[in-house]
Amino acid sequence: MASKHSDLPLGVHEGTAEFPPSGPVYKLYKRRFWGLAQLVLLNIVVSWDWLTFSAVSTTAAEYFDVSESAINWLSTGYLFAFCVASPFVIFTLNKGGPKPAIIVTSSLLLVGNWIRYAGVRANGGIFGLTMFGQILIGLAQPFCLSAPTRYSDLWFSDRGRTSATAVATLANPLGAALGQLINSLWATEPDEVPDMVLYLSIMATVASLPSFFIPAKPPTPPSASSATTKTPLLPAVSQMLKTLEFWFILIPFGVYVGFFNSVSSLLNQILSPHDFSETDAGIAGGILIVVGLISSAILSPLTDCYKHYLGTIRILVPIVAISYIALIFAPSSPAGIAPSYIIMAILGASSFGLLPVVLEYLVEITYPFSPEIGSTICWTAGQLLGAIFILIQDALKANPHANPPLNMCNALIFSAVVACVAAPFPLCIGLFGRDVRRRRLDIDRGMNLDEVQEERIEIASGGEITTAGTEYRQSRFGLGFGFKFP
Repeated sequence: MASKHSDLPLGVHEGTAEFPPSGPVYKLYKRRFWGLAQLVLLNIVVSWDWLTFSAVSTTAAEYFDVSESAINWLSTGYLFAFCVASPFVIFTLNKGGPKPAIIVTSSLLLVGNWIRYAGVRANGGIFGLTMFGQILIGLAQPFCLSAPTRYSDLWFSDRGRTSATAVATLANPLGAALGQLINSLWATEPDEVPDMVLYLSIMATVASLPSFFIPAKPPTPPSASSATTKTPLLPAVSQMLKTLEFWFILIPFGVYVGFFNSVSSLLNQILSPHDFSETDAGIAGGILIVVGLISSAILSPLTDCYKHYLGTIRILVPIVAISYIALIFAPSSPAGIAPSYIIMAILGASSFGLLPVVLEYLVEITYPFSPEIGSTICWTAGQLLGAIFILIQDALKANPHANPPLNMCNALIFSAVVACVAAPFPLCIGLFGRDVRRRRLDIDRGMNLDEVQEERIEIASGGEITTAGTEYRQSRFGLGFGFKFP
């Protein structure tokens, strides 16, 4: 449980922070960076594997002698596999912590890659066996993609959590960027597809081996909130799903992650009708992600320093929505590929800057629920919607007689409309008299959990009480969200 003292320091530095004799000692360990580096490596490889074939969809379709829609299913099946694995991910992270999840990721990544390579190499390409290997890799992804918030909560203090979450989480789209850029260079002809898959299988093997040697948890917790006993799994899930603010985050998170997945998978098909090459599409995907990583590298440390989670969300969400509107017009612009590159840069900067801030803010406002619960549910929504969006946008592709043939203008209109519908939800957080607090940060700054619960009216039975001259209507579900009356 948290310390009973109210004079905890605002942050924890390398070494120890000593309290009165009855108080705990919190310490940051340098070994925390080993596990973080392994999470980064796995997220890069697993995401690179996701876009193995979509980055060269035309070439891959020719190699397997199937349609581009069939190649899209290699990405879509991967996303559905994420959803199937999600309940096991929550249980693994909640009961065992990050290390078992990392080991599961590595094991599935190894097996899936080599099965996929066998499918590509055997008899000139066996599409069904390749799909099976791809699905196994899809089952691996949620174990490492949902782990960063749990890992940063376990190993880092409030001065570094957002940055740690950003580094590990955004390694995933970095892998997608590398896949977009490098795969299109590795497989310029159909007969080069098996070699491309072989290279990725070797990379996956090298990346997976260190997983078995990283430490499971620190000897002592890094902060007061890390030492606090979390709410049991099933009550936490039940209460979270009944909380309005959670849905205000879940809906736009799922929509925007879903469209990132679909646009990344279909980018070549979005640009190719306008006479742009697979290499142009690869560069566009690379710009989307590289600029996004730079944006996040700037915003995440600032958020760690100033804790302006909600303000950052309110600024970036409208930019994301506007970017999807602009994407309708960019591919057909008479200015050539440049407008598409610019829109990809703006979309990447806003989306990736937003991602770790939202994940950490969700942990803050749902504390003392364990971090992996909210993040896994949000990621599952994003992957599920991504798979659905790929199918819908593929169905909205124009016919071969359109001008230009097979253009995806209607698909891009669909993405813009849905992105705009999702935008108001996070903007409503904290409005209409609802009072939302960064509860985990309160604990790290010295408040006892019982004091936070008392101040936020944490009685599950309902009613009204007066605290410090202010009346509050009680938050029914114990998350500290309630209506405030003067």
